[in-house]
Amino acid sequence: MTNYTLSHWGTYEVEPRGNGLPALNPFERDRDPSPIGFYQLDPALDRLRVRRPAVRKSWLEQGPGSAPERRGLEPFVEVEWDRALDLVAAEIDRVRSTYGNSSIFGGSYGWSSAGRFHHAQSQVHRFLNAAGGYVRHVDSYSLGAANVVLPHIVASMDELMASHNSWDMLAKHCELFVTFGGVPVKNAQMNAGGVGLHGVPTGLAGMRAAGTHFVNIGPVRDNFGAVTDTATWIACRPNTDTSVMLALAWVLFTEGRHDKTFLERCCVGFENFAPYLTGEADGIAKTPDWAAAISGIPATTIVDLARRMAGSRTMLNVSWSMQRACHGEQPFWMVVTLAAMLGQIGTPGGGFGVGYGAANLVGSVHARVKGPTLSQLKPGVPDFIPVARIADMLLKPGAPFSYNGKTQNYPDIHLIYWAGGNPFHHHQDLNRLLTAWQKPDTVVVNEQYWTPTAKRADIVLPATISLERDDIGSATREAFFVAMKQAVPPAGEARDDYTIFAELAERLGCGATFSEGLDAAGWLSRLYDESRVVNSERGLDLPDFETFWRDGLIDLTRLDRPVTMLADFVAAPEKNPLGTPSGKIEIFSQRIADFKLDDCPGHPAWLEPAEWLGAELVAKYPLHLLTDQPARRLHSQLDASPHSTGGKSGGRELVYMNAADATQRGLAEGQIVELFNDRGRCLAAVTITSDIMPGVARLNTGAWFDPDPASGLEKHGNPNVLTLDVPASGLSQGCSAQTCLIEIAAFAGPVPPVTAFCLPEFEMS
Repeated sequence: MTNYTLSHWGTYEVEPRGNGLPALNPFERDRDPSPIGFYQLDPALDRLRVRRPAVRKSWLEQGPGSAPERRGLEPFVEVEWDRALDLVAAEIDRVRSTYGNSSIFGGSYGWSSAGRFHHAQSQVHRFLNAAGGYVRHVDSYSLGAANVVLPHIVASMDELMASHNSWDMLAKHCELFVTFGGVPVKNAQMNAGGVGLHGVPTGLAGMRAAGTHFVNIGPVRDNFGAVTDTATWIACRPNTDTSVMLALAWVLFTEGRHDKTFLERCCVGFENFAPYLTGEADGIAKTPDWAAAISGIPATTIVDLARRMAGSRTMLNVSWSMQRACHGEQPFWMVVTLAAMLGQIGTPGGGFGVGYGAANLVGSVHARVKGPTLSQLKPGVPDFIPVARIADMLLKPGAPFSYNGKTQNYPDIHLIYWAGGNPFHHHQDLNRLLTAWQKPDTVVVNEQYWTPTAKRADIVLPATISLERDDIGSATREAFFVAMKQAVPPAGEARDDYTIFAELAERLGCGATFSEGLDAAGWLSRLYDESRVVNSERGLDLPDFETFWRDGLIDLTRLDRPVTMLADFVAAPEKNPLGTPSGKIEIFSQRIADFKLDDCPGHPAWLEPAEWLGAELVAKYPLHLLTDQPARRLHSQLDASPHSTGGKSGGRELVYMNAADATQRGLAEGQIVELFNDRGRCLAAVTITSDIMPGVARLNTGAWFDPDPASGLEKHGNPNVLTLDVPASGLSQGCSAQTCLIEIAAFAGPVPPVTAFCLPEFEMS
């Protein structure tokens, strides 16, 4: 009997190897397995495991709040589990008794485990709610702007992602696929909760074989997988896509190529938007010539493309990166508007997409099946922050912030409890976060590895990885339920998060509330049975738990069906209304207009970003930096693995530049350079490519944060020392990492060693 495990990168077969570590092999049914997951048990990662509970020296000797500026700089002292748990429980009790539960931030953000029970975010939130509550975060760094704006316009991002036109329908019906920001197949190696069968490479290949023409609009060419060489690349300055969409819409409108019937039947507000489009409202017609001056795309190219779109079955797509920018709501709103003007929403192969290539589920034919879900219990406090505003929260307690039409206030945080994630990867302006990180009295982290976040904690509790425990794997629009059976013993004294929190809950008097009298095995059986009941009510009968656990896999591919997004709504808008205030697609949103936000009006608009290639700042920092998902890891996960380090040069990340920009600066292939702006500095190795337009540089995210304590120079190539930590808008408060100007120069002086994968120092207790 084959044993399986599930990770965000895919399903793998676990092959025992005598007394040694098992091998992780590709799932035999997956045509395009990701190599990332093969390295989960590699010695390079094992060397970095947290093996015993550890406490920062000053905190242990002097108590909470001691020398917070020394986080990440001083030794740890390893202690016994009971002492560590006593310290954590006492500190939680001190903080909640002295300041209230609204002074505790449950900072779990990240993909953590693919398993549905041992999912760290669910575990820490359940525990903190059992203990009286905590300040939570909402939304994500990936989709902060889209998550807020799209429900006002058409539907939630979760709903749209799970209902995109499937790849088979695109191959059969789509004649023209126009994407802003490509279809980044490297990103689609992953899905939150795990991947059964990788579908994006096969999907694109099917479209190419069927004769679909691809157009890729954006500053880079090589983000379209195997169809990159056959796609038409239209180079476009970063952060200017909305202006191009507006100009395309202007051509459709002024030439009478827009679908008036669809706009009247399925939309509201076009009459409010049209005066802005024509310039009647603001004196600026959104013509191709106007957009050409902003985007760098020739006006004739825009006109020709608009006409082709109107004469073809057209799918319009925007990548997630479009909305990780200042005014990131606008390109997502505008792509829906442009697709509505074409009148092809709800048709097979036509309409719009908001993330083809962003994750494996987008375009999937697999059924939407209810997987096991651990309740996080009722929130004990109402306070929250938009996830990308953590530094603001820590630096500005009590200050107001706007979010989705309401004004909130930042809480005063005294304790951070983090489990599952690495804020010193995914947050922007990491030097600012370093300052903010000194604010809390205490930082507690459950962690498997000595990550940059673990090194900057006060108390670190060693947690197991998914291969060291039993769990259940399932994910939205994926093909299987997976019995994730423990494959190896825990490293050192590591415990699973559930065990850690159950023991803390007992110390805090909420053990029964947290555990409900069940051990981990009991929870797996219960959660599966609950899922089984829900699916039975929906007409899907699943085997009992014992059969599932014995067989190791439940195959759901028999339920595969083609998908056409919003087909039911378009067929009968009155019978199948959307969740918007009008029940229709809102090209103009009265609700958003009533928020009276200067940076997010009531209809899609071109709003100049804080930093872009048309800004005055370009005289000082003439390169626009793009920071994208790497191909060899998921964010910062497994960065120390041979697969990830194999994509570096001399242990550092690669910065991609156009030859003209490199020549202008006297830079050569492989040279170590310094990327800098007023926020920070980092090192990287130059890669010269024709796949990126002049004036633009690209540096993957996810290199473990490695600043020099004396100079502040980040040595490893983490771009978030450079990125902008400001909200996308007052509507969403989303991440704006893609709005970033820099300069690049040859690094002068001795090149410092990379120390990101060095263990912290330890002292004896």
